[in-house]
Amino acid sequence: MTTEEGTHRRPGERLVQALTSLDSYGAVLVSILVTYAMAVIVTGDQAKSLVLFTQIATVWLVFRVAHSRASVRRATDVLLGVAAVVAVLNALALTGNTPGAFLFAASCVLYLIAPIAIVRDIGTRRDVDLETVLGAVAAYLLIGMFFAFAYRWMGDVQSTPFFGPQGDGTLPDDLFFSFTTMTTIGFGSLVPADNPGQTFAVAEGVIGQLFLVVAVAKVVGAWQPKRMRG
Repeated sequence: MTTEEGTHRRPGERLVQALTSLDSYGAVLVSILVTYAMAVIVTGDQAKSLVLFTQIATVWLVFRVAHSRASVRRATDVLLGVAAVVAVLNALALTGNTPGAFLFAASCVLYLIAPIAIVRDIGTRRDVDLETVLGAVAAYLLIGMFFAFAYRWMGDVQSTPFFGPQGDGTLPDDLFFSFTTMTTIGFGSLVPADNPGQTFAVAEGVIGQLFLVVAVAKVVGAWQPKRMRG
């Protein structure tokens, strides 16, 4: 698509193209939402593998769109390959003795490096456009997903229930707790009973608000959608 053709596209058409293109942060955003939906809807041990597969796809898209350095992409490809093998073995029930904590640890690593790559990319862009806005929103959601999987991992490895009397909770519980914490809604229905969960919750609340105010708000405020030529 030429610059002239892009100029004549309506805002809605540009958004649809961004959400469907593998070279756009719109596709990353869609992949994140698919991962969230699968984590909430699909249950069972093999479901962890399905969620991990969608995470692998998300991170692959992030490094594709962010045009990360070749050395970084090679290192990430190795990590994605290991995660894929583990996911396949778990899906085939060949790792019955492998704790789910290993899969959640892999999820944490994947969703830790992805927002860093996005922030580095959009931070070097001179102009604030639709891609920059979508990238900032995707990074914000990835941070929330990272903390959710971190809480799930803690619940699997620590000796005491993560949420105290309410037990370790489920992955949907962790996602709910993570995003209500990051947005400082804090319903209080789920509360970490001990550290390191409490410390991570405080860190998420601070990081989430700083990122929302400093990064997302400034990007959206500086965005001036291109108008169609008459």
